[in-house]
Amino acid sequence: MVPAIDAHHHIWRQADLPWLNGPNEPRIFGDYTPIKRDYPIGEFRADLEGHGVVGSVYVQANWPAGRAVDESRWVQSVADASGWPNAIVGFADFHAGDADETLKALADIPRLRGVRQQLHWHENELCRFQPRPDVMNDASWRRGFAHLRTYGLMFELQVFASQMEDAARLAADFPETTMVLQHCGMPEDASAAGMTAWRDGMKRLADRPNIMNKLSGLGTFIRRNDPAFIAEIVPETVEIFGVERCIYGSNFPIEKLWTGYGPLIGAFRQALAGFSEADRRRMFHDNAVRVYAPEGIEEG
Repeated sequence: MVPAIDAHHHIWRQADLPWLNGPNEPRIFGDYTPIKRDYPIGEFRADLEGHGVVGSVYVQANWPAGRAVDESRWVQSVADASGWPNAIVGFADFHAGDADETLKALADIPRLRGVRQQLHWHENELCRFQPRPDVMNDASWRRGFAHLRTYGLMFELQVFASQMEDAARLAADFPETTMVLQHCGMPEDASAAGMTAWRDGMKRLADRPNIMNKLSGLGTFIRRNDPAFIAEIVPETVEIFGVERCIYGSNFPIEKLWTGYGPLIGAFRQALAGFSEADRRRMFHDNAVRVYAPEGIEEG
């Protein structure tokens, strides 16, 4: 069993997140009542115990507007106390006029490596995070985005197949900014036409050498851990991007809504079982080290 770095997970205090308080709202991952509570680093580490995970990358969890720096500073405090997570992906709003100030403050946080602003838009309102599919083309948004280069930060790219042409153009226009595509490009339409669109879009993105791909989040739309689906999507994604550009992530505790950590990482390990040990180590561990430079990794 090669060591793994979980490059996509969350921790939280329920009180910090409005979406975890009050009545449930319609969301792409369905009923989330079981995770409307604190999810501390101790529980996360207990979830992954015994499954070969030696480090992790926290990804922003949608704190209220104006508290992006507070979020990452809190996660840093957790890392200072516990040693985990080993790297942090925070949030910045590139629509806002103060994006440069936010990124400057974030860059001072020791384990901060990049940011995510979810750009995904879909005809189905449950799958929509932005008001339009093409906000990444706005000149004002791009002015904010351009500051990533100033601070040497990477970007977590979250789009659907219909947005991948614009996303590929974004990557081409900012070739020095490393981007990591979330959740294998979120293949939510399993029809023949839907999968064709997904493949075409993924190939466009893979043509941009500054885009990596994250093998994660494949239960989000089907709301279950399906080893057969993972075994279908993951090898094809690796074929498109190559073993040097794929990174494992669990998307816990979202995926904890329908599965345990063992069955989840087990499905990914099985899907990649046909690759050499060296290639599996790259996808589960080494590529994450290269992109996120995690601190305090121990492989004992």
